[in-house]
Amino acid sequence: MLKVENVSAGYGGATVVRGVSFSLDKNESICIIGPNGCGKTTLLRAVAGLLPYSGSVELDGKPLRKMKLREIAKKIAMLSQISGIYFSYSVFETVMMGRYLHMRDSFFGAPSERDRELVFECLRAVDLTDAAGKEISALSGGQLQRVFFARALAQEPEVILLDEPTNHLDIKYQIELIEYLKEWSRAGGHRAVGVLHDINLAMRLSENMLIMKDGAVAAEGRAGEKIDSAMLRDVYGVDVVDFMRRSLRRWDGMK
Repeated sequence: MLKVENVSAGYGGATVVRGVSFSLDKNESICIIGPNGCGKTTLLRAVAGLLPYSGSVELDGKPLRKMKLREIAKKIAMLSQISGIYFSYSVFETVMMGRYLHMRDSFFGAPSERDRELVFECLRAVDLTDAAGKEISALSGGQLQRVFFARALAQEPEVILLDEPTNHLDIKYQIELIEYLKEWSRAGGHRAVGVLHDINLAMRLSENMLIMKDGAVAAEGRAGEKIDSAMLRDVYGVDVVDFMRRSLRRWDGMK
């Protein structure tokens, strides 16, 4: 189980996330939604062990604070929003970086045949095998996001934390990525925590939702149960459900 209990975190002495708790069993996923600045990314960074926090984060009964960063990196992968590229490797080499910690455990510290096969398997999952030899500096933002997702998969993590994973992707790859994550998190003891702005995609990925507002949990549960129209209106300051319904009606009758 991934257990996050009463976690608070922030930057420069300012608290951004306050007392957030949730838990995730194996083969489960959860989506975190909420307006800009509510602390979603900060929470992910704390759970990944990349940011100091108070409270407790445990993975299968072991506190992250008692785990070395190398051990955490073997179990938890984080896909962040793309901010820029400061190096130029090929697509294949970039995804192979996800195997680094596993390669360090090998006798020679060099990629094995299994490492190479796994990298190509991850590239197939994001439809980029034909681009394996390209330099990533030549890729579009959408292609680059898929490369970094493949790199996260190559780590063979137990948990993937995703911060706006569909950013820069066109609708085809948004749908494919969400569907892949959905299946990935349902097997092999995996768990996925996704931060998404698109509520439709969030609901497609997981029935479990955590809504944040002003750094704290506003609601947690399934859409239509604890999370309803009134709750979304309070969090976002707009009638989200009415907007979605009116948008849907525009598609009625389209051939």
